[in-house]
Amino acid sequence: MTASVMDAEGARPAYEVWALPGIPEVRPGDDLVGLIRDAVGAADGRGLADGDVLIVTSKIVSKAEGRIVEAEDRETAIEAESVRVVARRGPARIVESRHGFVMAAAGVDASNTPKGTVLLLPEDPDGTARRLREGVRKALGVTVGVVITDTFGRPWRVGQTDVAIGAAGVRVLEDLRGDVDMYGNPLGVTVTAVGDELAGAGELVKGKAAGLPVAVVRGLSQYVLPAPSDGETPGGEAVPGPGETARALVRDAADDMFRLGTSEAVREAVTLRRTVREFTDEAVDGAAVRRAVAAAVTAPAPHHTTPWRFVLLETAQIRVRLLDAMRDAWIADLRRDGKSEQSIAQRVRRGDVLRAAPYLAVPCLVMDGSHDYPDSRRAAAEREMFVVAGGAGIQNFLVALAGEGLGSAWVSSTMFCRDVVREVLGLPRDWDPMGAVAVGRAAGAPRQRPDRMAEDFVVSM
Repeated sequence: MTASVMDAEGARPAYEVWALPGIPEVRPGDDLVGLIRDAVGAADGRGLADGDVLIVTSKIVSKAEGRIVEAEDRETAIEAESVRVVARRGPARIVESRHGFVMAAAGVDASNTPKGTVLLLPEDPDGTARRLREGVRKALGVTVGVVITDTFGRPWRVGQTDVAIGAAGVRVLEDLRGDVDMYGNPLGVTVTAVGDELAGAGELVKGKAAGLPVAVVRGLSQYVLPAPSDGETPGGEAVPGPGETARALVRDAADDMFRLGTSEAVREAVTLRRTVREFTDEAVDGAAVRRAVAAAVTAPAPHHTTPWRFVLLETAQIRVRLLDAMRDAWIADLRRDGKSEQSIAQRVRRGDVLRAAPYLAVPCLVMDGSHDYPDSRRAAAEREMFVVAGGAGIQNFLVALAGEGLGSAWVSSTMFCRDVVREVLGLPRDWDPMGAVAVGRAAGAPRQRPDRMAEDFVVSM
């Protein structure tokens, strides 16, 4: 296969891709460098040249490394090779492998292996690629790049393609940021995944069932690094630089906007939400809080009502005025309770979490649309329905704030001085403040809490 494109000056850059014939069935312990050397030296071989790239299917690496297990142990192998589940739909699992790859079943595969067995991914694909590159250089006297590949599906795209899971001697990323296009426009985000593009090119000639596990790409030597002259380890393997391993193609978790499947993201948002009591001074984006309110008001409510109101305190002046008034009311209550001044001071300090937060929200319950009952039993039940709906809205609000990257702490204090809160904020008499929510960027990781087992809270009948 030969591909070419016309550049701006009329030249015709080109590259060739061909499958390397003559690689036999690989077995545990086989010398892959020797097998490639023999295939290159065969009568119908085209040889290798400096600047070529070897595209090697991970299956033969796994076989040579003995990464073979019985098919009946596949589920155990998937668990062992996984570090987290990204998405699960019935028996199908998309997971992050211990290599950092997000893929189906951690790459544990039953294709191109004898019946009754499955293959695991290579132990260290980048390390294997380095050893193959060095072995070929010593055996054949040529400097090549090596890309080890596996087949991935992709979000939002139908079909699978080969990608690089190991690399050596290849610039797997070409960073074009800071350059300009043919019209002089600056390139701000363009980073080309060269390693994956080479893997895909090799797949087109290797096929899936043709018994051709190695391909050669010629004509793209600009992406192949020179043979190492220094910086080698005592064992003779070159120390890879930045962007010279397939690991460089794996997006860091902090930059991954789509780290989880939908249902997994919902569960993680709920279970990983923590109360945050220490905040940075960074201002809170009011638009993010309003998006959280939009999520809050999707909570269930009785009689098709809308019992939620969120009062957003976005200026320091109103926050201080409210908290001062609440503090005075709290101190008066504690003095009536006969508490000592020392005890009062200790208790009042609990409200510091609200004072330290750069943003406050006061969720309120409004009984609009509630039913009137002549007896206290049903009237109490009616109010409890609305309180439950209010709590559901607050939980939605807290979870949505976490999704915006904001920490929060729900504090019940406004419920103990509702008249004071209504007066300071000018709220209607039928708005019942249901605590206050401190909002801001967490100053540190929240404290971990012990795991809670569902069975401890379940009564089965």
